[in-house]
Amino acid sequence: MTPAAALRAKKRKVLWQRIYRRRFLYLLFLPVFIFYVVFRYAPMWGLLIVFQDFRPFLGFSGSNWVGLQHFQSFLPDPRFWNVVVNTIILSLYGIIFVFPAPIILALMINEIRSMKFKRTVQTISYLPWFISTVVVVSLITSILSPTMGPIGQIFRAMGREPINFLGRVEYYRTIFTLSNIWSTIGFGSIIFLAAISGVDQQLYEAATIDGAGRLKQLFHVTLPSIMPTIIIMLILRMGAIMDSDFERNFLLGNEATRPNADVIATFVFRQGIHQSNFSFASAVGLFNSLVALVFVWGTNRISKKTTETSLW
Repeated sequence: MTPAAALRAKKRKVLWQRIYRRRFLYLLFLPVFIFYVVFRYAPMWGLLIVFQDFRPFLGFSGSNWVGLQHFQSFLPDPRFWNVVVNTIILSLYGIIFVFPAPIILALMINEIRSMKFKRTVQTISYLPWFISTVVVVSLITSILSPTMGPIGQIFRAMGREPINFLGRVEYYRTIFTLSNIWSTIGFGSIIFLAAISGVDQQLYEAATIDGAGRLKQLFHVTLPSIMPTIIIMLILRMGAIMDSDFERNFLLGNEATRPNADVIATFVFRQGIHQSNFSFASAVGLFNSLVALVFVWGTNRISKKTTETSLW
């Protein structure tokens, strides 16, 4: 056996020894691996229909190949660019307003000294996460109803005509963003609370000795310490910038608010399910995923150059 072959054999032996020593950890990881293979990677075979005039009864082999025809059809379509703009705007609202909300809540909870009150606030803020989106939208619809909702009753008590908020296109983005904050702020704060709990207490002691109060400690100790976590979460959030919560948009939007409520996910749903344009809808979905990949890659690269914190 040559020295190179002997070295490769030794490396393989060491590798299998390490795998055997950690076999229980790999067994724990196995269900996750199977899930991603079955539900994330195996379905990628279906992307073939993007380049076909797919007919379900003909299958992959019987459908005609059309190349980039579907991309050429939706890129000039003004309806498509309208949903792209809506998706980006709602996602930017999410980054500007929804993303910082759990950070602010985590910082506020961290400043609470009473453990009983802190646990009460945490429990109450976590509850909306476990409520179904359907129930959340039903609550919003009931509250904002101009006829039976409390908001409408308040307007009548003030002698004013109730406003149909869910029927006015100019209010949709605000309602969508506020409902998103309410649903996610508590559960999203868990990660940042965990990051805050890992901050070295000696830093706070040193800051106290230097005369820093609670507010200065927050800005000069807590925030810089959890900044890597914030950056990583922001990079992950950028991956979903082209995915603006299909369920909430689909349930909360209506014909009156469609100019602002129609996003890529709802557009794909209508094209694929309602109109049976499977290939066209898949092409739009693939384009959406590629743009999201570019956003993640770009954000990660910028973060790596400016802060030296990145996913890879």
